[in-house]
Amino acid sequence: MMASRDEAQHVVECDLCQQPVSFFCRRCGVNLCDPCVLIHLRVKSKNGHDIVDYKSKDDDDTCHCDSHPQNDCSAYCKTCETPICILCVTIKHKSHEISELSDKIEELLKVIVTENDRLQSFKHELERILEHTTKLLSSISSIYKLRKDEVTARGEEWHKQIEKTVKKLHQELDDMQKEHEAVLQKQKEKFEEMVWKVNKINGKTRKLQKSKNVTEMQTFVPVIQTQESLSEVSQYSFPMLYEYKIDEYLENKLKENELSGRIISEIPTVTSVIDTGFPANKQYNTRLYYMLVTDDNKVWMGGASKELKLFDLHGHLHHTVSITCQGMYLCMYNKQVVYSDNKAVRMISDTDTVVTMFTAGDWMPYGVTSAASGDLLVCLLKDDQNKVVRYSSTGTVLQEIQYDSQCQPLYKNAKYIIENVNGDIIVTDWGRNAVIAVDRLGIFRYSYSGKDTKFDVCSVATDSVGHVIVTDYKFDKIHKLDRDGRLLRYIIPEGGISRPRGVCILGHGEMMAGECLTGIAKRIKYLEE
Repeated sequence: MMASRDEAQHVVECDLCQQPVSFFCRRCGVNLCDPCVLIHLRVKSKNGHDIVDYKSKDDDDTCHCDSHPQNDCSAYCKTCETPICILCVTIKHKSHEISELSDKIEELLKVIVTENDRLQSFKHELERILEHTTKLLSSISSIYKLRKDEVTARGEEWHKQIEKTVKKLHQELDDMQKEHEAVLQKQKEKFEEMVWKVNKINGKTRKLQKSKNVTEMQTFVPVIQTQESLSEVSQYSFPMLYEYKIDEYLENKLKENELSGRIISEIPTVTSVIDTGFPANKQYNTRLYYMLVTDDNKVWMGGASKELKLFDLHGHLHHTVSITCQGMYLCMYNKQVVYSDNKAVRMISDTDTVVTMFTAGDWMPYGVTSAASGDLLVCLLKDDQNKVVRYSSTGTVLQEIQYDSQCQPLYKNAKYIIENVNGDIIVTDWGRNAVIAVDRLGIFRYSYSGKDTKFDVCSVATDSVGHVIVTDYKFDKIHKLDRDGRLLRYIIPEGGISRPRGVCILGHGEMMAGECLTGIAKRIKYLEE
């Protein structure tokens, strides 16, 4: 504490007499007090003296000549590329190309300002990346904890499968052992009987060898001839345990469990259709945009008008509500319909009035979905920037997802969004023509751009076991992916589907997919019980 106080009270001293400093000679680099200034000026110097107030000793904005330090530079030698004084112009640089020093200063400042502007613009991007890196660094422990938890959970599932499999194998071995024992016991009893008969015949034979009773011999010959010898012995090999890659086996078992007793329909069937009756958009001739299922198995439809329609699965219209825009981006949140327009995220109340939940500043909201945590996930766009933001119900920003681990933008034109059962946040990116998935912490998981080049991503949904359902607009099909983004199959119902856009999962192996141009919604059975 005393050392810090002494340092704070330290006074710069005069280099000549150790009194407190007041002035500074720039040419000589000497600290001076008031009385010593005159003494220093009497000292001859080939560079002369330049006495300034000590506080402004570093504010020198003049350029001194290297050859004549007592003189300030007033010109610039282009031949030698150096600033010079008036004496140099007439002596050392007399035959050189000379220009005004101010011209060179203007030229240099122009380069400096240009480069500074470049660095300042880069600084803005750098600060954004730095902020992202800082957030990533602060969450790294939670990221790895989550990974450990996932490993633990998978390990527990593997242990369950291993225990189940071992128990099953033990039971199979017990059954095989009983069968084996029964066969061998029966064989043992048969051989014991044969040994007894052979011994009896051997005794009879020895007796007859000492006898002359022909009649008894004639009677015994058919008996000994018909006595069977060693018959075929049953060969019974012991069971062998063959090696199997445990990860492949367990993954297959887990996937079998995920199917929950359902099988894939060879050709998905359309069980019913709903004509939503939306008018055609004048510019694009589109009608049906999006749909979402309610808890009581009804479906809200949004299309090319400022209203939403509620249908049951048989196509009966139950309700209609007015909204502030066309029904493109919808989700269910706490049993209420939530949608986004180009200004805010809004909710339809129980009285059918539109309530603004929150705005996104100068960002435009697009796709919106509810998360298992009770939050809302929203796709946002501003200029050429895209991000996904997790909001509380009151509009508090809880998380921003914008860059990958290389600090490159994750999204180019994020449109539709859904949360999968494993916490993955899945977005359809119309700019990249891809499905992009990150985990719940915003770490990149996978990107899917179709199995071939013919792919036109539109919207996305997920089912109860984590399958990802993606509509392929221009190529009239639906892609079904596993939770890791691998294509499982195409879903093309009997009779086909034209320009599918919106899709939602109904349960029981059914989905509802909407034809954008016709306004028809098709109920499709794609899994059989």
